[in-house]
Amino acid sequence: MRQPLAVAVVQPVCVHLDVAANAAAHARAVLGAEARLVVFPELSLTGYDLAAPAVAPGDPRLTELVAACRTAGATALVGAPVREEDGREYIATLAVTGDGVRVAYRKMWLHGEEFDRFTPGEKPEVMVVDGWRLGLAVCYDAAVPQHAADTAALGIDAYVASTLYGPGPASAARRDGHLRERALAHGVWAVLSTSAGPSGTYEATSGGSGIWAPNGDVRVQAGPDAGDMVGATLR
Repeated sequence: MRQPLAVAVVQPVCVHLDVAANAAAHARAVLGAEARLVVFPELSLTGYDLAAPAVAPGDPRLTELVAACRTAGATALVGAPVREEDGREYIATLAVTGDGVRVAYRKMWLHGEEFDRFTPGEKPEVMVVDGWRLGLAVCYDAAVPQHAADTAALGIDAYVASTLYGPGPASAARRDGHLRERALAHGVWAVLSTSAGPSGTYEATSGGSGIWAPNGDVRVQAGPDAGDMVGATLR
């Protein structure tokens, strides 16, 4: 029988383009989360800067984060630009465990200037943690109903999005509406880690990371401040 899954969503203070500092902050969050799955925002290791250098899964600056995941027995989902051997670059979600780092998902629905540098990911992805099937999304993916539908078609228990929303009430309403709608449409948990405070070239972002139950109700939600972390147990 599948066990409950403890999940934490983090909106870390982001140091622009400082992968080492951000990875260290991620590591501290993992150690304090008391969760099996710890989720961070889009491009969390660099901040949202479309000129940020690519981060390789084997980058030694991630060693402390790998060690924290090993100590905590956790999987962390973190955001970074990545470059493949063929030269194509993606906005990616990296899965970090005590065994190392791998590219778990590549953002499919790019928008705006992202197309100038990055290639869209080719397909939805599901990651399994403790028997839970987790469909992954990055930012604008979560705003596109088709993305959630295509991901849900693979058989998922939760839709897990790493995003950035701008500040202000209209953006916050879109954020909450997207996650509530994805949960309701597919009868799954919806998990959101989104940026708070400055991130890269954004001077301000929304915060409001949270977890929505399959009936669309908010189970837990952070405030607008960078450094906040909240969690819930999926059952």
